[in-house]
Amino acid sequence: MNEDIELEELIRGAGGDAEEDQGGGLDLTTLLMVARKSLPWVLLLISLGLLASWLFLRYTSPVYQSSSTLKIDEKTEAGVLGLEGLGKMVEQKQTMTQLSGEIELIKSDLIYRRLRDSLDLEVNYYAEGTVLETELYRASPFKVEYQTKGGGQYNTKFGLRFLTPQQIELTYQENGQEVIQKAILGNQIETLGFWFRIYPTSLFRPSDTERNFYFVIRDEGFINQYLSSNLQVQIINPDANTISISFTDNNSLKAHDIVNKVDTAYLVEKIQRKQEQSAKTLRYLADQSNDNRQLLRQAEEQLQEFMKQNRLFDAETELGSLTTILTTQQEERQKLQEQLTLLRSLNSQIAQNRIVASEERSAEQSIPALAELKAPELAARIGELYDLQLQINRVSNSYTPETQTIKNLQGQITFTKQNINQLLRQNEQLLQRQLNEMDNKANSLQGRLAELPELKTQIERLKRPRELYEKYSLLMMDKTLEYNIARAGITADFQVLSPANLPSLPISPIKLMAYAIGLASGLVLGIGLIAVRYLLHNTVTSVGELERNTLSSVLGVIPTYDREKMSVSKLVVDKNPKSAISEAIRSIRTNLEFMASSKRKRMISVTSTISGEGKTFVTVNLAGIIAASDQRVVILDLDMRKPKVNLAFDAENIKGVSTILIEKHTWQECIQHTTIPTLDFISAGPTPPNPSELILSPKFDEMLEHLYQSYDVIIIDTPPVGLVTDGILIMRKADVPIYIVRANYSKKAFLKNINKLVRTNGFTKLTTILNDAKAGGMQGYGYGYGYGYGYGQGYYEEPQPQSGVVNRLRKRFS
Repeated sequence: MNEDIELEELIRGAGGDAEEDQGGGLDLTTLLMVARKSLPWVLLLISLGLLASWLFLRYTSPVYQSSSTLKIDEKTEAGVLGLEGLGKMVEQKQTMTQLSGEIELIKSDLIYRRLRDSLDLEVNYYAEGTVLETELYRASPFKVEYQTKGGGQYNTKFGLRFLTPQQIELTYQENGQEVIQKAILGNQIETLGFWFRIYPTSLFRPSDTERNFYFVIRDEGFINQYLSSNLQVQIINPDANTISISFTDNNSLKAHDIVNKVDTAYLVEKIQRKQEQSAKTLRYLADQSNDNRQLLRQAEEQLQEFMKQNRLFDAETELGSLTTILTTQQEERQKLQEQLTLLRSLNSQIAQNRIVASEERSAEQSIPALAELKAPELAARIGELYDLQLQINRVSNSYTPETQTIKNLQGQITFTKQNINQLLRQNEQLLQRQLNEMDNKANSLQGRLAELPELKTQIERLKRPRELYEKYSLLMMDKTLEYNIARAGITADFQVLSPANLPSLPISPIKLMAYAIGLASGLVLGIGLIAVRYLLHNTVTSVGELERNTLSSVLGVIPTYDREKMSVSKLVVDKNPKSAISEAIRSIRTNLEFMASSKRKRMISVTSTISGEGKTFVTVNLAGIIAASDQRVVILDLDMRKPKVNLAFDAENIKGVSTILIEKHTWQECIQHTTIPTLDFISAGPTPPNPSELILSPKFDEMLEHLYQSYDVIIIDTPPVGLVTDGILIMRKADVPIYIVRANYSKKAFLKNINKLVRTNGFTKLTTILNDAKAGGMQGYGYGYGYGYGYGQGYYEEPQPQSGVVNRLRKRFS
């Protein structure tokens, strides 16, 4: 991390102010690559999630639930009396209050006391397992009878083991110490404030001697808490007065028995409560009847007085008659208005000559309004006009407009239009007069009608309470009689709609849900892993990434090379001329023709951001491919701080560019030949203290002039421009500067340096090459080879080649 930070500072220092990254958004290619590499981890996370679900199901005690459904016949006091009309809101409130009271009764100590008396809840029997324990409700091979002698230690665990079918061993804690006591079945045992007698049951088997059991004696408080925490009573449908009673426990049979006993105990309590409520209900009926009679008498007197004062015995009949007349007039007015609109529409069509006659259609088809027009004479005149237009259309094909026949027809059309216009005006005036008369009459009726609503409203308001009190007075009288008859035989006011069921499947844990959660957790963690690795992915992986984030064009892609492991860069194109890597570099040589033609002398510089990105490998093999095309090529190793070209050819570095520039040797003395006849190279020579000053000296330009006289192409292996400025000085002299980016090695931040070189130094011909690209990141190049090479100690520590099964697995899952 420190090296990356330092490198970022060097790039900013070399290129000036930071520029914004090119491109943006989701890189689908990189995402797919990260997803592919993360697939084994995703599968592992999914497997771990499913394994966790299996372990949870394996070592979690199942919880069963048994339930029953009850219907409470008596909703509220108002329901018994038939007073549902008092209002839906009041009824719902009373119903909820009634049902809430029933729920409190079911969960009260009265019901719990009956459960303790009818069920064996005081002694709990268990069988120990490897991880989980199982309650042996009604399935225990032994039974415990006990008495307290005062101060018994309830809720204490007593371990029990059968030594023989007749002898047992008890284990318990007393004063913090473990006590072991042996006893014979049926004999009295005294301990911890209890007298015990333990008997075998019909369920005892000889194999039980190999199992471990224990039992616990529960006190009243624990049992009440146990019942209260596991018993659930809920309202299902307030309108239907149905409630649900359910009990959850690790033992399905125990849950079933408790629900059944709750229903029975509730039945007994309800009968007792029913008898107590009878007297209260009768008193309530009497009170309500008296109050209602007084209210009814007051409502009748108020209505009678109002009718006398206003003499409104026939107001209702008059109001209905006026309403009927107004409704009829409104319908007639609507029809007149439609006829008026129709006439105006016909007038507009005739005035604008929009009636076009056609042989294929009749007048009614061309003018749909004729069918609705209630003016026979006007409809006949419009039909005549349509026929005249048809005649003039027929004769127009045979006569000219100046012909007398045409003129006669046009005259008839003009005359017919005048008649139609006159008829239209007359009909419109007639309809308008009718509309005005109807409006005047409607206004008169509206004035009369406006006087009646207030009186009508007063009458209705006074009638409503009278009718209501009459209705409920009769109802209460009937209900009083019915209730007195029903008192003869009081029964429970609820029904068991659905008795308690014996659950066969647990409600928790649910296998499908547990596995679904495990699978979903694995998927979420896997997707999160992919997202994190994608966000943390900071290296260039594909050509598309390189094209989107740089201003320079991509000269080509070089695939990886795995035929041999090399500790340093080597010339490989001469040994494998038909390999994919050779074809890739030939493609780069072809693309170079577009940058600088081979018909003239060329100088090509090859650089990168840092060491280890493969610029020496590309330089050597690109020179070999160009030399194979019958061009004389020389390689200059100007990376004087870390020379590598001589290592690529297994040559010495005693003399070279540094000794030429200080005039210790001539360039002819430093030329070294290779296995390719037209390819030579000059190594860097001994490392000088001032490489930049040597490159800026006139001797460097003089050396290049001499080399141009003997070679067609000069390829320079320059120092990394992200670390030193020597490479920039050389790139200014080159015809084609090439920038090497290594796939899955070069940081994305390095691409900023390429853009800064183009903007700041004006390297418009700067091109890039993606080196060491896998098949997935080449986007169509399709090479499946790779090369791996390492370097010694350089500007930063570089990765060394590793081998072995562990390394291959690490690379597979990285």
